Amino acid sequence: MFPVDIVLAPEWWHKNTGITFDRDFFFHPLKRVESEQRMEKELYDRWGKFGLGADKDTAKPEIGAVHLAAGFMLSEMLGCEVKYTKNHPPAVIAANKESLEIDIDAAFNSKIFKDFLALKESLKSKFGYLTGDVNWGGVLNIAMDLRGEQIMMDMLMTPDEVKNYFNSIAWVIERFTDHVASETGTTSISVTRSVRHLPKPVFLHSECSHTMVSCENYEQFLMPIDAKWSQTKDYFGIHYCGIDPHRYAESFAKIPKLDFLDLGWGGDVAHLRKQLPNTFFNIRLSPVEMVHMSPEEIQNTITKLVTESGNPSLTGVCCINMDDKVTDDKIDAIFEAVNRIEQV
Repeated sequence: MFPVDIVLAPEWWHKNTGITFDRDFFFHPLKRVESEQRMEKELYDRWGKFGLGADKDTAKPEIGAVHLAAGFMLSEMLGCEVKYTKNHPPAVIAANKESLEIDIDAAFNSKIFKDFLALKESLKSKFGYLTGDVNWGGVLNIAMDLRGEQIMMDMLMTPDEVKNYFNSIAWVIERFTDHVASETGTTSISVTRSVRHLPKPVFLHSECSHTMVSCENYEQFLMPIDAKWSQTKDYFGIHYCGIDPHRYAESFAKIPKLDFLDLGWGGDVAHLRKQLPNTFFNIRLSPVEMVHMSPEEIQNTITKLVTESGNPSLTGVCCINMDDKVTDDKIDAIFEAVNRIEQV
């Protein structure tokens, strides 16, 4: 099947279902299960004809918010403040830490991680198993949460210390994701739901903040981490939601094994395909542009981007973080376009 998926923003969920995204949504066992099942039911009622909401009748012990794009937990584990509100995703407040130091043991002794362990224990004792995973962000994303914009100056002034800093963050990520995967078998459905359609669990590194750095900085400081993960993970991917993923095409081509690329709206898909002929492209539509496009424009855009990808068997489509301004007919158009492509 040609993979296609959507993720709706907290604003959409709150307006249409009344679900609130306070801290209990993420850590209270009963609300965790009830909220995810309620989301499945809502998806089924609106888009069940396209295959969504298949688990509407099943209460599942999801340990993380698999219907949201919300990366915050590791930043809070490492010392950031996180604000929870009723109709927005958790907001990470930059800690602006003074030093390039990571206390790994402290992260796994933090209150939020202990709350996460308590959540897992409660769900496992009731259900006997666990499902889902937790959006773990990315190395540079987390570094910016911890140091703020200062991390950009750090790369210029103290490059060796920054490399060690990034490696320490990567180690926290590995320890956390290994822990999650040992319980549920996945790490990245909460990063991009599209990975659930693929035959192997994807280890998907979020590189949202890489729009702010040069390719040279990426190759010097961050690509070694991606290269290592590409060789040690069964299925490695990069989540790049910025408008310029093609800027990294040649750099990404140097990674030993890039199985999956989540590529942002505005990316030059054809150029990326030339450099990455064997990588699965998950083409992301713009949730902002969706508001202003007609269903026909959406369908034509999808057809154009899939054609540019050049290999339908290595292509999927998604739209992430659509808010309450996006109407149902626009979402219908996404699935209808993919159905039309599959029939050709």
